[in-house]
Amino acid sequence: MGGKNKQRTKGNVRPSSSGRAAEALTREGGVIPGFVGFDSTVTSELSYVPAVHGVEEIDNQVDADFRLVLRKLSKRDVVTRLKAVQDFGSMCQERDAEEVKGVLPYWPRIYCKISMDHDRRIREATQQAFEQLVLKVRRSLAPYLKSLMGHWILSQCDTYTPAASAACQAFQAAFSPTKQPEALSFCKDEILSVLQDILLKETADTLSDPQSVTEEEREAKYVRMLTSSLLGVKKLLSLLLPNDREALEQRLAHLVNSARFWKYSRHKTPQVRGAFFEMVGSLCEFTPGLVQAEAARLCPAVLLSIDDTDPVVLPSVWEAVLHVVSTIPDCWTHVNAKKGFLPKLWTLLKDGGKGMAKALHHNLMPLLSKLPQQVTDPSLDFYTTFFTSFIQGLSSERAHQSPSECAVIVTCVVECLRYCIMQNTEKEEDQTRIRAMLMSLQLLPLIEKALGNPSLQNGPLFLLVTEMLVSWEKRASLYSERDTDDSKNVFQVLLADFWEALGLLFVRYVDNEEADPQALEGIATLLQVMRYPERVNRKHIQKKKSVKICFSKPEDNEKTGVEGAGVEKPGPVLVNETAFGSLQTQHFEDVVCQLAQLCLVHVNEKNSERHLVFLSHLLRSFHTPRVFRTLVEWDDKIPKEVEKDEVNLKNPALQFLLERVLVWLPEKGRRDTGHLVEMVFSSLSCCSQQETTRILNHISTKDLQWGIILQIIQRACADPETLNSCSDWLKGSVLGEQLLGLTEELCKVGCCSPTSTSSTSSHDWTLISLVLSQHHNNEPLIGEVYLEKILDKLHATLSETKSLSDTGNMEPLISFICDVASVFFSSVKDCLLLLPAEELLLTVFQLTAQDQTHTHLSDSLLDKLRKVCLVGVQSLIQHSEYEVKEGGFLHSAAVWVMNQLLTISLDIESLQVLVVAVQSLVETVVSVSGKDSPLLVQFFTLLTPSQVEWTRIRQALPPQWIKKPLLSSRHRGICQKPSMDLWKFRPSTRLPAHLCACALLGRVARTVAFIPCNQNEAKSLSHLTDLQCTVSELLYALQWCKEVEYSPTIVSAYHSLLTEWGLSEGLHCQVPNKVLLETLYSRSIEYGGLWSLTLESFMHTQNLSVTNVRTLYGSVDSLFPVSQSKLSTLQVLCPTMTKEDRETLVTLATAGIINWQENENVYGCLAVLLCCLNANTEIEEEVVQAILATVMEWRNSREDWFLFSSDLSKVTTERLNLTVEMIRFLSWLITCCPTVLGNNQWDFLLCSMLAWLETTSENVSSLWNPWVQLFVCENTVLIVKLNQFFASPSPDILEKLPAELMSEWTGFFVEGIYNLLLPLPVSITDAFTEPDDPVFPLAVLRSVGVALTYVPVQQLTQNSLPPRFIADQKTNLPEPLQTLLNTFCPLLLFKARPLQVTVYHLLEKVMPQLPECDGEGDVSKSDDDRDEPCLSPPASLMAILSTCEELCDSILAGVQVGEFAVVQSLSVEYSCILGYLLAWKLLLTFFKSSPSQLRAHYAQYLKRSCSLNKLLLHLFKLMPENPVYPGQGAETKDTKTFFTESLSLAVDKSDGVDWELPHLACSVYYSTVQDLPAMVRLWWNSQEKRVSAAVEKFTIKYVSPVLSAQEISSVYSSTQMFDSMTVKARSAAREVIATYSVDDIFIELVIQLPQNYPLGSISVESGRRVGVAVQQWRNWMLQLSTYLTHQNGSIMEGLALWKNNVDKRFEGIEDCMICFSVIHGSNYSLPKKACRTCKKKFHSACLYKWFTSSNKSTCPLCRETFF
Repeated sequence: MGGKNKQRTKGNVRPSSSGRAAEALTREGGVIPGFVGFDSTVTSELSYVPAVHGVEEIDNQVDADFRLVLRKLSKRDVVTRLKAVQDFGSMCQERDAEEVKGVLPYWPRIYCKISMDHDRRIREATQQAFEQLVLKVRRSLAPYLKSLMGHWILSQCDTYTPAASAACQAFQAAFSPTKQPEALSFCKDEILSVLQDILLKETADTLSDPQSVTEEEREAKYVRMLTSSLLGVKKLLSLLLPNDREALEQRLAHLVNSARFWKYSRHKTPQVRGAFFEMVGSLCEFTPGLVQAEAARLCPAVLLSIDDTDPVVLPSVWEAVLHVVSTIPDCWTHVNAKKGFLPKLWTLLKDGGKGMAKALHHNLMPLLSKLPQQVTDPSLDFYTTFFTSFIQGLSSERAHQSPSECAVIVTCVVECLRYCIMQNTEKEEDQTRIRAMLMSLQLLPLIEKALGNPSLQNGPLFLLVTEMLVSWEKRASLYSERDTDDSKNVFQVLLADFWEALGLLFVRYVDNEEADPQALEGIATLLQVMRYPERVNRKHIQKKKSVKICFSKPEDNEKTGVEGAGVEKPGPVLVNETAFGSLQTQHFEDVVCQLAQLCLVHVNEKNSERHLVFLSHLLRSFHTPRVFRTLVEWDDKIPKEVEKDEVNLKNPALQFLLERVLVWLPEKGRRDTGHLVEMVFSSLSCCSQQETTRILNHISTKDLQWGIILQIIQRACADPETLNSCSDWLKGSVLGEQLLGLTEELCKVGCCSPTSTSSTSSHDWTLISLVLSQHHNNEPLIGEVYLEKILDKLHATLSETKSLSDTGNMEPLISFICDVASVFFSSVKDCLLLLPAEELLLTVFQLTAQDQTHTHLSDSLLDKLRKVCLVGVQSLIQHSEYEVKEGGFLHSAAVWVMNQLLTISLDIESLQVLVVAVQSLVETVVSVSGKDSPLLVQFFTLLTPSQVEWTRIRQALPPQWIKKPLLSSRHRGICQKPSMDLWKFRPSTRLPAHLCACALLGRVARTVAFIPCNQNEAKSLSHLTDLQCTVSELLYALQWCKEVEYSPTIVSAYHSLLTEWGLSEGLHCQVPNKVLLETLYSRSIEYGGLWSLTLESFMHTQNLSVTNVRTLYGSVDSLFPVSQSKLSTLQVLCPTMTKEDRETLVTLATAGIINWQENENVYGCLAVLLCCLNANTEIEEEVVQAILATVMEWRNSREDWFLFSSDLSKVTTERLNLTVEMIRFLSWLITCCPTVLGNNQWDFLLCSMLAWLETTSENVSSLWNPWVQLFVCENTVLIVKLNQFFASPSPDILEKLPAELMSEWTGFFVEGIYNLLLPLPVSITDAFTEPDDPVFPLAVLRSVGVALTYVPVQQLTQNSLPPRFIADQKTNLPEPLQTLLNTFCPLLLFKARPLQVTVYHLLEKVMPQLPECDGEGDVSKSDDDRDEPCLSPPASLMAILSTCEELCDSILAGVQVGEFAVVQSLSVEYSCILGYLLAWKLLLTFFKSSPSQLRAHYAQYLKRSCSLNKLLLHLFKLMPENPVYPGQGAETKDTKTFFTESLSLAVDKSDGVDWELPHLACSVYYSTVQDLPAMVRLWWNSQEKRVSAAVEKFTIKYVSPVLSAQEISSVYSSTQMFDSMTVKARSAAREVIATYSVDDIFIELVIQLPQNYPLGSISVESGRRVGVAVQQWRNWMLQLSTYLTHQNGSIMEGLALWKNNVDKRFEGIEDCMICFSVIHGSNYSLPKKACRTCKKKFHSACLYKWFTSSNKSTCPLCRETFF
């Protein structure tokens, strides 16, 4: 045998050694010998699955797949075995029968093993697979039955139910019910052998392998096998035929004789014990002879085990007990009953069966019947102990907790009691004593116990007692004459004694001033059950298992309560009866009358409420003439207030009612009157209908509390009979008038004194609600006239609340009305066909549709009103005949909603509430009648305004919308009389009616996608017209919101509301595109203006083709002559027109322009021409020249058209429009046709442009006018295009230009333009100081700013701005530059982004010029000054910077470093931060363009002012945590960030403004670390750990890679040349190598950039060196490291400084002996301060540090005092 870890040879088919041995044995002997578990005989087929090639003849019978599966069944892994079993089952099902039969020889051994597997899933799957095998092989299984059947029976008794069930199913599939006994008979010996082996031989260790199976699993399997074997014996006996049982008796005797077998009765596992007792029971049943023989061991084993109360064992024990006492007559001779059996029984009974009463107690009566006299003597003591213990069990904890357990015990007690009394009916003294004992000591105490115990009252006790009494009455021959006289007398005595004792018991409880209410209720309940036993709820009375008992005296024709408990009979109605229900004895009646009289005594004398309640309970069940007669006879006094003629002395019930009940009813201080009302109806049940009506009318007028009337009405409606008898009273005028008066009183009280409403009138409102809502047979409870009057009153009260200023006080009243209306609407069919009901519903709807600020209702009350409205509308719509007609609810609601929309200015909240209410109404209609309901169409039509109304509310929309499209050249419009007030959009809290109507109708239309069905065509078309009108108006409203840029706030809120409702895109899907397009086009042609822009938006969103558009206008001739509205439409359609159409338009427009003297509308023609030209329409040069000539002709003949030097405030918008079109035409010429311009034309164009610019300068105050703004904007566009044209004209065009044109442009026109343009921003901001003012000319600032970005630097440095200087301002700048800075720097803070960016671009151009003016720097200080020199950057810029700094401090105060402060675009905060960052950007530009020496001075200034420190802290609040460039996918290595992408600060930028500030912050940070690395490093090192860690992490991730790469690339691309020094770079290693060589000296230095550059220090390492001393070499390395660390510049600048230092050293200048450097590291000065003693020179800054740090003024070298 090889080692177990050896590699197996691939393809090795040679069998193992054991296999080869088997093969050899086969060859020698012919068969495999019978090893353990195998047998070579044919009879026992427990052979194994062949796995060797030697047994070919057997092996060939098994299919290869089957062989593989069967081998897997022996694997250890549970999952493998389970899968194999399942596969085996499916293969048996799928394969041919012959293939499956090949498996049969090997199946028994495998089945016997796996059917007993530890895993229950495998056992279940095995049986399921076996079933498939059986179904496939059928009769072929027969030869193997004997080897299978034992384990098959075991499997059918498996403790895992699904496995047992599957085994039984397989057994039934194999054998029909008739064949099963035969099959078992065939195998009975083998089965019993298997079962006996397990029971007598096997142990836990023999059944399972101890080495491979855990102890717990072994024990569990052993217990399971024991249980299955015991149950298997029972199953075998039950299925075998009697002859076969007899044949097995001898073998069974061997089993029963074994001592081991009897030990199982005391086994520690309940399952085994339970199975043992089951088997013993079956032995008693099927083999009584065998049991008799073993009685000595069997009887004690069973009878003394009754205290085994395990839930698994107890049922089996008691079944065995009953079998033993029935089968073995002398069983008590083997057991001492008095000492062994009965004490255990008493204990068990006292404990209530220990929670097992359901399983135990039904066995007690059969046991009782089988107990012999020797056990029960003396009988009296036995029965006393038995029942005392029994009843004591009711007090056990389990019986208290479980009503069902308690019910079982009670049932069994009474049954046993009945049985015992039946057994003792003789007149002998001992039987009489037993009967007396059972009656007085058991039954009556049990009843008395129940009187104070609700659980016993609700159980079956009273019913069982009643049934027992009925049985005794039968026995006493009231109904039957079959019993003997003696017996009859016994039962008569029994009944007499019982009623006498019971009467005394009741009297004892009732005749007590402090009677227990619970006991009184118990007495009433018992009497009620006795009166009407058939009404009792029998949930606890269950049919018990049928047990065969033989009574010595059978009860003839008697059905016990248990047997008849299945069906509940309907109880009799409360009518006058002459007989008492089931119990017929006189005693019963006497007891009731006696109790009634006692009650009356206590009520009259002691005014006892509890006795009155008890009397009410009695009368409810016993309303008979005798009882009432008894009550009346007791006291015949008649109260004086009742007249004689009202009393019918013949009717005692009526007499009692008038004399007694009506006296008790109105008594004050009575809390509960329900029992009195019940008495009224108990009395009325003995009266006729006329008497009932008279009495109830009399009661109604007695001024009783309304709560009592409510109770009377509720009781009258309790059942149909009572309702029928009271109907005349309910519908009569007496009650109707009373209720109407009550309603009026309630409404009046609710309005006047609301505080009392909620407390006093809840019963009253409930009463009103009841009479409105209760309908029977579709008729109202009260008269219809009174119903309508009550509704009218409620409606009138609710209507009053709408007009009150404060409804808060009326909330309780409104709440009550809501409750009443809700109940009325929901419960009454067709209630809303009453006109008052519809009016009430309308009022409720109006209250829900108005804002709370108007109605003053609370949220809870509004919710209640909404629910009422919902219920009402549902009820209304459900009526099949309902239609929308004038005066009806839907018509009135629609008219009211229209009125709200068109005449009342609504705010957002009011609109929202109104729309939600209408929406809810529509949804309710849809839910009830469907989307195609004609009601919806009619309602929608009523809601839609007429065309006249639409036009009126459309024209009322504010006209400010025109400004945006006008200035963006999307629209050409006019305004008759523009004034500044018109353009000031006053913020309002109210929405225009047009917007409100569109929102509401859009929401309704969206809710119901109208597709009219089953309607005539005309109706459908008219509805479609309404809908398309609504959809087009909604589009118009959306376009208006868009053009006013969702400002002010209310418009933004309105648009958000539309978005929330899904209306922000319109409702295109509701109307065909073609229909809607035609509607919009016709409106555009008729009205122009915003309709044209709406048409344009619709065409754009729908991507409409040319053909769609062409169908609209047919031919272009129809659009001429051009009116204002046609022009607006043309401008929209032009881009989508065909080329031919546009060319036709050009021809028509050109003709109009050239013939201008005959054409009144020159402006229209020029506008059409430009629309076509902007759409890239081709035009001939001759035509262009002709048009230009015409325009130049106008210059001479119509100069006023050009508006030169005009006062634009007095010019009409039409004239301004014409000039604008001319400017646009000239702009187009420069862009598209510059070659047609000759010398004169250029002069005309440029001079006109300058003249218009001059006009602008003169009319700054008129810039509030959008048309003047348009005029200025278009002129600046012309200037920009001229700048672009002259900046880079192509050579071809340059040749064709006039010769002097370029020089004239640069020499004259540029200066003229910018002398006029530069002062414009200041003029505008002076004239319009409020940037948030609607009339602020932001568009002009934007366009002027774009033009100013083209200004040459020379124009800025030599500007002609008015001088502006500031007192005490230190400056070295020339006056023009200082004026420029002083003029424009303050504008960096102006809240207008275009202006801020424009100023930045202007100042950025001059920043590089400024450092030149500071010369050599801070020379004002003498050499004796010890402080480091510093120099301020431009004062104007620093002043703005300090102002911005303070503002940013306050804005960002609450933000931590590393958090991202989100700033709203274009807000005040945005402008402050933008100005601050732009100022820093300018300062960094200034710093970068400064020479090294000056830069050190500026840096020193920044260091002292701490400005840079604050900037860096602000930047880390403004830079995003993840500065990824927007619009990219997932983050990768190549992801663009704000550091990799350059920032575009365009003046006219509109996209990406949201990200501009974060991007700008990143840009400033990058410039800072690039230009001021030393200062940033110093700041970083001084920060606390949290801040420095956040800064470093951010810088390493996003900044360092970009900056390092740029530094390295700057070394590559540097044009700086050094004498005697070369510089190289290695980008991959982030290294720079400098090589310095002079004569024989050779030095190589390696500069390494850190990962967190520039925060970390740059390391300098040595390369090669030749001819340099070690000390000198170290000094130079230290110097270079110092320079690179402390100088604010690039690596190349640091190297240049170091080289200069080395050069000075070689020139003979000595080092400073403090820093050992010639040139100072930060201020670049040479050593100048010399010691007078040792003559050594030092840097000033080094000496200053030396003196301050050492606190001495001595020379560092010679230690003499330094002078």
